[in-house]
Amino acid sequence: MFDSSLSSLGAKIVVASSSDENHPPENITDGNTKTFWMSTGMFPQEFIICFAEPTKISAVTVDSYNVKHLKIEKNASQNASQFESVTEKEFEHTDGHLQSNAISLNGSTATHLRFIITSGYDHFVSVHRVGVQT
Repeated sequence: MFDSSLSSLGAKIVVASSSDENHPPENITDGNTKTFWMSTGMFPQEFIICFAEPTKISAVTVDSYNVKHLKIEKNASQNASQFESVTEKEFEHTDGHLQSNAISLNGSTATHLRFIITSGYDHFVSVHRVGVQT
């Protein structure tokens, strides 16, 4: 099943490396690509999504702008402390429109997913939506 808003899974952002009151991290999980989280410059930037219960995830979709390289890590415990690498992806530069990338997580079970943006095509990046396929 594909969930565009993550809210039905009880998912929420529990950590973000930067925050702008006009573009808060919670915008990542609202399912709307017109709202977004904006980084405040410099890399790496990261955010952690916490699920209400362990969730088996086959893929995620990331809608973003100016992201160049993304790492995804998972954690299966109740606290967001020890993560293991799941995958990395280089995004293509899209001039003037959103990057939309489907990324396989091979049925990983997680309570937390950490998204680490290691580089961008500009000083600032935005993440508009993360969707999960369970």
